[in-house]
Amino acid sequence: MIAALAQARGIEAAQPFAPDQIQPASLDLRLGAVAYRVRASFLPGPGTAVARRIAELKLHEFALTDGAVLETGCVYIVPLIERLALPDDVAAATNPKSSTGRLDVFTRVIADETRGFDRVAGGYHGPLYAEISPKTFPVLVRQGSRLSQIRFRHGDGALDSEALRALHVREGLVDRAEAVMGDGVAVSVDLFGSGARNGGGIVGYRAKRHTAVIEVERRAAYDVADFWEPITARADRSLILDPDEFYILASAEAVQVPPDYAAEMVPFDPLVGEFRVHYAGFFDPGFGYAGAGGLGARAVLEVRSREVPFILEHGQIVGRLVYEKMLARPDQLYGSGIGSNYQAQGLKLSKHFRG
Repeated sequence: MIAALAQARGIEAAQPFAPDQIQPASLDLRLGAVAYRVRASFLPGPGTAVARRIAELKLHEFALTDGAVLETGCVYIVPLIERLALPDDVAAATNPKSSTGRLDVFTRVIADETRGFDRVAGGYHGPLYAEISPKTFPVLVRQGSRLSQIRFRHGDGALDSEALRALHVREGLVDRAEAVMGDGVAVSVDLFGSGARNGGGIVGYRAKRHTAVIEVERRAAYDVADFWEPITARADRSLILDPDEFYILASAEAVQVPPDYAAEMVPFDPLVGEFRVHYAGFFDPGFGYAGAGGLGARAVLEVRSREVPFILEHGQIVGRLVYEKMLARPDQLYGSGIGSNYQAQGLKLSKHFRG
């Protein structure tokens, strides 16, 4: 259906799609040929094009054709290769790709005249832009790099609490009987080391500062020890999050997404404002699903504390998975058959690291 939308020119691109660009429930978005460093993040608002705001706020521009380094603490805007001419009844939502979130690269998509990030209204005709701000590691990107993904929605496919509860009884969305909270499946943090036979061992990683550059196109190219400090399980099964530090943790639950559904991680409670979990929230059909080569997969949690130290306890609920019904089952599911990086995962860093 995504391919058909592109064929009907609802999605336009200056270059043909890459063979693996269409994913089971989304389309990867590619960076264009030029980047702009801007003074600050912004939203264009009604009646204003993003290009106009770039012209007002840019500090300098540079080419991405041969690759360029994006520095930590800076804000960049990059026009994307893809642009949209959506039908009135098709809207879109974007999110960072999993590997982008696990590098602590804050990325969101902007469209002309919008009041919000990562949401594109039905009927939108115009360009798309990525706002990129590396928080921990400097990254090297180039034209065609894929940091974001986009999903297309016709109507509202989100499951209400009754439908979600029935699906959980039928499929076992997580390996816990009582998991549905309202319209989402509760996800908690593992600080016990559930992947080990008797618990213990490494339960997470804290990012190091002042590291070398990570090239986003490279796989299994970097030593973990050069970029991450392992966190071992404590006897009291807790972890104090230091302000402005970045952590990779895992869910206590093994998650699966059945073939006819997609899911998204959303905040457990907006009023719990001490920490942020999960930059990259899309879960594709087949994630962790037995029929697609999984036996349940842990949700990897990208965690950053805010202004104050905050104690996480083992089993503390940190997010919700909201499930949506697909209009049709995808031709291919998330899993080993399409080279998915995180099927049947436990605690796992991004694909850029060895081991």
